Amino acid sequence: MTPRAPHTQVAVIGAGLAGLGAAIQLKRRGLHSFTVYEKAADLGGTWRDNTYPGAGCDIPSHLYSYSFAPYRDSTVRYPRQPEVLAYLRRCAGDHGLVPHLRYGTEITSLRYDDTTARWILGTATGAEHTADAVVTAVGQLSLPKYPDLPGLDGFAGTAFHTARWDHGHDLTGRDVAVIGTGSSAAQLVPEIAGRVRRLHVYQRSPNWVLPKPGERFHPLLSAALRTLPGAHRAYRGLLFRRSEAVLLPALRRGRTAALLALMARRHLAAQVPDPKLRARLTPSFAVGCKRIVLSSDYFPALTRENVELVTDPIARVTEKGIETRDGTLREADTIIHATGFRTTEFLAPMEVTGSGGRRLDAQWRHGARAHLGIHVPGFPNLFLMYGPNTNLGHNSVTLTLEAQAAYVAQCVQLLTDHGARGRRIVLDARPEALEAWQRRVDEGARRTVWTDDCTNWFKTADGTLTNNWPHSATLYRRLTARPDPAALRLVPADRLPAR
Repeated sequence: MTPRAPHTQVAVIGAGLAGLGAAIQLKRRGLHSFTVYEKAADLGGTWRDNTYPGAGCDIPSHLYSYSFAPYRDSTVRYPRQPEVLAYLRRCAGDHGLVPHLRYGTEITSLRYDDTTARWILGTATGAEHTADAVVTAVGQLSLPKYPDLPGLDGFAGTAFHTARWDHGHDLTGRDVAVIGTGSSAAQLVPEIAGRVRRLHVYQRSPNWVLPKPGERFHPLLSAALRTLPGAHRAYRGLLFRRSEAVLLPALRRGRTAALLALMARRHLAAQVPDPKLRARLTPSFAVGCKRIVLSSDYFPALTRENVELVTDPIARVTEKGIETRDGTLREADTIIHATGFRTTEFLAPMEVTGSGGRRLDAQWRHGARAHLGIHVPGFPNLFLMYGPNTNLGHNSVTLTLEAQAAYVAQCVQLLTDHGARGRRIVLDARPEALEAWQRRVDEGARRTVWTDDCTNWFKTADGTLTNNWPHSATLYRRLTARPDPAALRLVPADRLPAR
């Protein structure tokens, strides 16, 4: 006889910020039959993987945290990678998630069984698990994106991605090439510029850069946050409202766009005295079309004598280094890819098959779409965390993740309540609900700067906005406050075999 696959009521895939948040909300509603599957040997997601020098968060710690689990360190304004990872570990411990975590289990496929109304989870080892419901929390920043450059395989030196940092490779005294000038590069370059012999930074297009406040609070503010009742909540609320009032209008080409552009230009002028270098660092597109970079030490690092900003396009990689289209070969013994992630490939590389054998990759061939960023019609009891169009370009993503987690927990509670009454059901989104949702997203997107001519990680190759939410975080939280019966179908799970 074939042994029965291990079963859990809810399978959560991924133990990063989204997956842990979903698991905590299940616990808070008294739902304890769940398993969190994590392919790595530790939790943390992107905060586990990105350990490059200078890695940190550019959202203030009091906002980049769950509302029900504030940071205990009142001295840190912007947490570094070790601090965020420690926070996530504390949350997992404080909320009793450790027994639910199953490390070293990579889920490679999800298949819905119409006969049993259950999901079959295939693993990298060939083993299978089953679940009544699945919550995917694999993130948008989990699959490193490597540049497609001729000759890269023939490079004689050492090459790696910032998300796969080689800590055994000492950069001291080396000739280093950094490809990319986004947020990771802006954090990395100042950290390594002082110890490498030569550093070449390859820029495809410049970014708008705003000054970043100090990482630590003034002692008086730190004392207030530590001692005054309600100070944390008040400060968090202030940060939230400021982002909604300043950054969101700028992304919609509103009144604050000119102010942010002026701040960025003044920041650049103050830190880069060379007019030719300033010109190459000045974007030609609107503020926010690409993700805004926060840094007060990136520009000074580019002005060092041992650092060169290269804006000529890369033609090829040779055994000795990188050759640009003008024929110049800059030798390097180390290449660092600060080239971001495969952000529009949601749920990849998992193979997901829904009801009736429909394939999710086929359904998403023109771009990922999901009602509320959570439900895909035809995939019953499948809930996406950090799904399509739920990233925030103007505020902390923890706000949408926490809203999604609470919403998903309500959906699971609904399934559980029906099961307790002897009527097992599955929950599916109505196609017309997805269409209405997508119209809201598309109409909002047309008002934003993301439609301008710039390369960013929010859009597919054909320009479809698949990642960002173009409206306010307040609206998203209102839309996900509770499941909408008009948007969902509750279908009896008939023809079930005996348990």
